[in-house]
Amino acid sequence: MPLHLERIEWMPSPPLAPDDGPIDFEHLNRMTLGDAGLEQEVLAMFVAQSARLVGTLTAMPADASALAHTLKGSARAIGAFAVADAAAGLEAAIARGFDASAAVAELGEAVAEARAAIEAVLRRS
Repeated sequence: MPLHLERIEWMPSPPLAPDDGPIDFEHLNRMTLGDAGLEQEVLAMFVAQSARLVGTLTAMPADASALAHTLKGSARAIGAFAVADAAAGLEAAIARGFDASAAVAELGEAVAEARAAIEAVLRRS
């Protein structure tokens, strides 16, 4: 049986993480199975955890890589992909032995944007 091949125009794939803002609320909705109460609880926990972790990371403790890894996982779970990427960058800088101050600053900015978006959502609820 001969194969039928056809040329099609290339079309870029949609981004894995939409760049609509600091939080992908569609992703969060899927992760919380549409439970609005759970969504609010998870967001409130992230706000508290991220503030604590960024504050700790500014001092670059011995376990900074593990703390950045923890924040990366939490951020991915709620759809804060810019925070996750910044935390991964910090992890990589630490692993390579680079000066991590720029990565910590970038992470702090990403967390501040995500927290502002989350706090706006939590105030509306």
